[in-house]
Amino acid sequence: MRHRLDLFVVSVIVLFLELTCIRWFPSHVMFLTFFTNIVLLACFLGISVGCLAADRPKNYLAWTPVLLVLALGWSRWIDWERVRSGSVVDVGNQLSPQMVFFGAEYQPLGDPSRFVIPIEMVAGIMFAMIALAMMGPGQQLGRSLARMAGRIEAYTVNIVGSIAGILLFTLCSWLQLGPIWWFGLTLAGLAYFLFPEDRLRGLALMVVPAAVLFLASSDYSFRPASGDRQEWSPYYRIDYAAGPRSIKVNLIGHQQMVSRDTFSPAYSLPHLLNRDSGHAPFAQVLVIGAGSGNDVSRALQWGAQHVDAVEIDPVIQRLGVENHPDHPYADPRVSVHLTDGRNFLRSTKTQYDLIVYALVDSLVLHSGYSNIRLESYLFTTEAFADIKQRLKPGGLFVMYNYFRQGWIVSRLNAMLEQTFGKGNAIILNLPPRDLVGSDDVMIGDFTVFAAGATDAIKAAFAGRREYWVPRDRPTDQQTPNGFTASPGEGWMQFRPSTIVVSGRRGPLSTDSWPFLYLQRPMIPQLNLRGMAIMGVIGALFLVPFLRSRIRTASSATGTVRFGPLAQMFLLGAGFMLIETKAVVHMALLFGGTWIVNSVVFCAVLVMILAANLYVLTGRPRSTFPFYIGLLVALAVSAVVPMDAFLGWERSVQIASACVLAFTPVFFAGVVFALSFSKAADADLAFGANIAGALFGGLSEYSSMLVGFQYVVLVGLAFYVLSWLASRMGRAKEAVPDV
Repeated sequence: MRHRLDLFVVSVIVLFLELTCIRWFPSHVMFLTFFTNIVLLACFLGISVGCLAADRPKNYLAWTPVLLVLALGWSRWIDWERVRSGSVVDVGNQLSPQMVFFGAEYQPLGDPSRFVIPIEMVAGIMFAMIALAMMGPGQQLGRSLARMAGRIEAYTVNIVGSIAGILLFTLCSWLQLGPIWWFGLTLAGLAYFLFPEDRLRGLALMVVPAAVLFLASSDYSFRPASGDRQEWSPYYRIDYAAGPRSIKVNLIGHQQMVSRDTFSPAYSLPHLLNRDSGHAPFAQVLVIGAGSGNDVSRALQWGAQHVDAVEIDPVIQRLGVENHPDHPYADPRVSVHLTDGRNFLRSTKTQYDLIVYALVDSLVLHSGYSNIRLESYLFTTEAFADIKQRLKPGGLFVMYNYFRQGWIVSRLNAMLEQTFGKGNAIILNLPPRDLVGSDDVMIGDFTVFAAGATDAIKAAFAGRREYWVPRDRPTDQQTPNGFTASPGEGWMQFRPSTIVVSGRRGPLSTDSWPFLYLQRPMIPQLNLRGMAIMGVIGALFLVPFLRSRIRTASSATGTVRFGPLAQMFLLGAGFMLIETKAVVHMALLFGGTWIVNSVVFCAVLVMILAANLYVLTGRPRSTFPFYIGLLVALAVSAVVPMDAFLGWERSVQIASACVLAFTPVFFAGVVFALSFSKAADADLAFGANIAGALFGGLSEYSSMLVGFQYVVLVGLAFYVLSWLASRMGRAKEAVPDV
């Protein structure tokens, strides 16, 4: 019973600490959040090496708090140095990027006197430090697995513990608890294994965990006396500055609450254009990305009868409730929806006069498993079709942002033309541009798109090319008609821009290839360099431990079959990709919220648990029929479009989507359980499997080339290779000892 309890506890610790690292480190090392799945893969590497070191007498778990102190302290130093001396991180040359990362383009890269660190170097150091910190829990996991005679029973306990770890972190997210809770619960779990009988020594061991909690929770910029505060939403570290009412997320400026009584023409521009082209005020308004409430406030100011305010982050919305000077969320005409914008578009039946994308740029990835961002599925041709369906006849769709590059503006224009018709969209730029080329660098340019019922606005522009907006006073119903106003000092000009397309625009963003900010289907050089760094570090970590572990196993049994080890490695690589596809697919269908992610991760583990129970009770003899089922399920997943279930009745949609997403997980779980049951060394086999997951995580970058619809084909190839590897040196499969 003690062995089962030990395995359960360490499984909870491993999963919970993994999620803690995924949340904490990108929020303290600027731009690390955009380096896809690096923290997740570092955790995989550390767990794999730890499992391979399970037979070593040295207890690496005792070093885990110390290694966490080093990793947390180094991250804090980077953040402190950035603030103190203005040192910057170069994220793939954002002046002319292959992929755009918002917030990184303003770094003073052209000044040779400034200290600039490539993000790849920062990421590589973080990768190594996090992997070292995870070795101790990985070693304890390997030891606990090896102590149990029944392989499938041990794996089942591991899965149950992993589910408990996810649920525990989900509870922390639900309660919006901060890092002191995350690391405190982790250290409590470590104490279960480390706290000695000698109380004096135990008190000495508490000094390092105390340092962990201090580094994890303290913040030198936190000034409660001024009203500034730091909070943790399920998506971000949020720093709120009370004076300017500004919000930073993961260290990057994100939003500022601006009263309708101050200069802020961008938020009023759709309403001004609508009025001055001869239309009545918008009655029904939908604001996606409502945030702290600026767009909601302006819609109310201009006479909206009802506003649906959609915001994915509950903390940002709550900050708007508490601190926005206009108090827009207190107005009874406003309905708040804390959900994913794309999911709301598909679920609502309301028709709108105006739909606004309000600075929809999340600055964070959807999860640690894929390259998509929280807003990725808002910027696809299918999403624009959803918007068109939700507009009333005569309705208008408006989106605006600092899009940074001409090829992004050109791509968005082409997507709107495909949805609303050629020449329908109006593009307004500040500063004014007559032409926008897809090769133009537009850092600092504010761009507004309007689509839908644009004829009246176009006719007004045809009468006078320019539209003038006051620069130095609030814009309200008393503002002069911008088409007839006489410009002078204190006015700014908007005029329509024409898109000039060159060869750099790339394909349109779709639900299968939702990469608006990627120049074309490719793996950017930044990511290739990062993959190379992670690959080299991974090899340096794994090879010595793998060689030593194989030598030990060979001495004990006389031989080590490399075919089964290769099979376990490839099973890990393939499973990482089908899990990624499941997460992305369910995000598209049901929204990219944190709760959907948690449900999907739990569902994946429940399917693995079901596979284990099937193997325990049904005692299948061969993996071959399950390999066939797995390959067929993956082939079907590659053929069925990701948006095939959109518009179906909800219960049927959920059932069909779950069958498509989780059937491969079940077959993969049976294959793994049967193969793991025959492993001579549980810790060695499990370590090889997790190392394969690391390789699969690197292979996920192929989605940037082929899209998520077909990334499962890469996983299918891994499973075919794993089946071939399983035949190496195995003349006949034996009945598993479960």
